Amino acid sequence: MIAKLTGIVDSTGTDWVVLDVNGVGYLLSCSNRTLSRMAVGERASLVVETFIREERIVLHGFGDQAEREWFKLLTTIQGVGARLALSILGVLDPDQLTRAIASQDKTALVRADGVGPKVAARILNELKDKVGNLALGPAATAGAPAGKGAPAAVPGATPALADAVSALVNLGYGRSEAFGAVVAAGRVLGDDAGVSDLIRQGLKELSQ
Repeated sequence: MIAKLTGIVDSTGTDWVVLDVNGVGYLLSCSNRTLSRMAVGERASLVVETFIREERIVLHGFGDQAEREWFKLLTTIQGVGARLALSILGVLDPDQLTRAIASQDKTALVRADGVGPKVAARILNELKDKVGNLALGPAATAGAPAGKGAPAAVPGATPALADAVSALVNLGYGRSEAFGAVVAAGRVLGDDAGVSDLIRQGLKELSQ
C-alpha cells in the first residue's frame, strides 16, 4: 500500500500529475488546489490514498494529510465518489470545508463541479455532527444549550453566535465567511458576548 510519494513532477493535466520517483512514473489524481502548488520539473511530495479496483490500482494524491482525511470522509457519503470529492477539495480547502459544513453553507459546496443542491444537502446533513463543533472552538461552544435550544442552522453554536452569523449574511457576506468571522469574534470577546458585540467584532475580522 502506497502512503506517500516524493519525486519530480514529470507532467500534469486537468486532474492528474505524473510524479517521477527514481525513474518510475506514478500517475495520481489530484484536486485543482493541490495541482496548483506543483510545477513540471520541481520536486513535490504527496500524501497518497490507494484505491484497488478489479482491473487496476488508482492513486489519489494530496498536498497534506488534512486534505486526504477530508477525501476519505467525503467518499463515505452516498453519491460522492473520488472524482466529486476531489472537485470539492479543489474549491474548498480543509478549513473552508469545515466552516461550510459547520455553518450549513450549501452555496459554498455547489461551487464545485458536479455538486448540485441535493448532493450538497446530503453532505451537509451527514457530516454536520462530525464537524459541527470542530470549527467553533471553546468560546463559541461553551454554554451552548442542548436539544431544542440549539440553533439547527449552526450545529453546536450559541444562539448569540447564530444570530450574529445571520446578521452578517443579511449584510451580504457569504455564510461560511460570516461564520468564520463570528467564531473568531467569539474567541476574542469570550463566552458572554452579546449579538451586537459579536457583529461589531465580526465586521472587524472581515475587514482585516
